[in-house]
Amino acid sequence: MSTAQPIGRILRQLAEEDPDRPSVTCGQDTITRAELESESNRLARVFAERGVGIGDLVTVSMPNSIESYLAFAAAWKLGAIPQPVSHRLPEFERAAVLELANPALVVGAEVAGRPWLPADFRAPAELSAAPLPDRVSPAWKAPTSGGSTGQPKIILSGQSGLLDPEEGAQRRRMRRDDVQLVPGPLYHNTPMTYSGLGLFLGMHLVVMSKFDTLDTLREIERHRVSYVCLVPTMMSRIWRTVQDNPGRFDLSSVRTVWHMAAPCPAWLKDAWIELVGQDAVWELYGSTEAQAVSTIGGREWLTRRGSVGRAVTGEFTVLDADRRPVAPGEIGEIFARRPAGAPPTYRYIGATASCAGNGWETVGDLGWMDADGYLYLSDRRTDLILSGGANIYPAEVEGVLDAHPAVHSSAVVGLPDADLGQRVHAVVHAEGAVTVAELLALLRERLVRYKVPRSIELVTEPLRDDAGKVRRSAIRDAAARRQPR
Repeated sequence: MSTAQPIGRILRQLAEEDPDRPSVTCGQDTITRAELESESNRLARVFAERGVGIGDLVTVSMPNSIESYLAFAAAWKLGAIPQPVSHRLPEFERAAVLELANPALVVGAEVAGRPWLPADFRAPAELSAAPLPDRVSPAWKAPTSGGSTGQPKIILSGQSGLLDPEEGAQRRRMRRDDVQLVPGPLYHNTPMTYSGLGLFLGMHLVVMSKFDTLDTLREIERHRVSYVCLVPTMMSRIWRTVQDNPGRFDLSSVRTVWHMAAPCPAWLKDAWIELVGQDAVWELYGSTEAQAVSTIGGREWLTRRGSVGRAVTGEFTVLDADRRPVAPGEIGEIFARRPAGAPPTYRYIGATASCAGNGWETVGDLGWMDADGYLYLSDRRTDLILSGGANIYPAEVEGVLDAHPAVHSSAVVGLPDADLGQRVHAVVHAEGAVTVAELLALLRERLVRYKVPRSIELVTEPLRDDAGKVRRSAIRDAAARRQPR
């Protein structure tokens, strides 16, 4: 018998069980379960007055905050779908996302011609805080991606708003009494997913408005944080700060550290195993599309160094260029497939999947599998740049550069960076008096800050062949050799 329930009812029952338990903390502010329930009920009524209904997207554009979770909860209670985006999106980029999403409401940004609410909006106290009728969102979240084509895409979750908080909790090492730190931006899939599932389970969420190394360590101590999701850039900065300040920080409360979103160097994983223990460090590999997921704990990783584990949901295979299976140990492209008979795990708006038949799909990662089914990454989406845990598609940046009238073509690559993993570098074939400063101004106008190249190199030779193809690996290698050491 299924124990799945609408998200709105889950939040209501948590409030009834323990109304005064902290639900979400951000900085010095905390909202209890009862306050989350009553305020989101009022806010849902405001959303409904502005036309939000079952299946509608609600774009949430604001920094991490208590108000973010109130907006998510209000949408869920109406059967709508939260669609978080960066509050730093330039108007040009935001307009492209909104045109694709066509949301019923935008929260956190004023948008001409669309219903909207400011980021600090709280529903009037005179509105009813009574529970709303149960409604089920057809998808419980809709993260946004820049997309490999340079155009935005929205990834609607295949999981509806009818769910069982206990399902998968053990696999994710989640407990009801955990205090979960949320240092990553909620417009990224992992922070929203893990904090959302923690919220439904009854965790106390400690949300950071933005990541800061010292603040992270202070919040872990202050709230006795037991559960946190990090990307390797965060891990590196935290570890270096701890090393520079021996004995200053107490991490003894930390029970589970998940890391994902970018490759983790072996030395850094070793350092964190020493810092919090081999049973606390866990790695997850998968995509937002979630056809399959692999995990591996620190204890097991020490016997399979470099592996991202074996599939715990769905399955993986490795295929060659002709889409044929390769032998164990041979590098190929990684494909994922959802469990047999399971419903789709996602649906795209604005994109189509790359498939190999029989349900196998890929996001372009390269790797290999050993004879025991353990997966290893050799390169992660050769074109995709992973900078500080954020996905940056070269085509998106190149599309802005190539729009400049003096630019013939451009190639954007990721160069090694000790802090970020990779940093964005652009090589631009241009003519005339165009300057790097002029190109940077154009990029900052049209792209969110983390996508803007950290360096731009102007060249006079064509970057693409007669077929319009660019040898990105050769450009990347040549650019790396030219960088100062």
